[in-house]
Amino acid sequence: MKPILVAAALAAALTTAHAADMTFNTLTAEEKAAGWQLLFDGKTLDGWRASDKPGTFSVKDGVIVTHGPRSHLFYVGPVQQADFRNFELKVDVMTFPKANSGVYFHTKWQEVGWPEQGYEVQVNNSHSDPSRTGGLWGVQDFPRVIAPDGGWFTLTTRVEGKRVTTRINGELVADYTEESPLVRKQGLEKRYLASGTFALQGHDPESETHFRNIKVRVLP
Repeated sequence: MKPILVAAALAAALTTAHAADMTFNTLTAEEKAAGWQLLFDGKTLDGWRASDKPGTFSVKDGVIVTHGPRSHLFYVGPVQQADFRNFELKVDVMTFPKANSGVYFHTKWQEVGWPEQGYEVQVNNSHSDPSRTGGLWGVQDFPRVIAPDGGWFTLTTRVEGKRVTTRINGELVADYTEESPLVRKQGLEKRYLASGTFALQGHDPESETHFRNIKVRVLP
């Protein structure tokens, strides 16, 4: 192929890739009809509030970048008045080496510290903590890496009544039904299903995790 044609083909490919990138943080007509709603506008942290060290979270190129001292970014926006009980949540995630993060649900805003209320879906593919992505941290941990660092994967969390399931790119990771009476380790006494909001975790200064396409569908 002639150099000019090669250059033209490359430019066309880049244009197509850029156009695909622009579909991030949007909903298709089918998703809207199914009841999906966006929690992240792809441009700002409007509707979110960070604890401890707000500088840990920023937005770049349509992505929430999590990198810095311990902090948690709570959803406080208008969807469902930030109070979810039964739902399906989908988040695209990319981790980097030594990253430790998480997606909390049924939690509530707190100004400092690790969120006490609700569950944490672990996000960790190479940190020293052996609990890996998709497990319910401290309740039903998962030991295996399904989606390694450096690539995007979709983390899905579904809550219906007392049952919680998580999936990575469609593969089932956790399937947990909350028992009664509830037995919890010391420090995890508030890990139970009720209702609440979502939060993204910034774990430590060496952890870097990216999030995009944060969408939720409320279930009956």
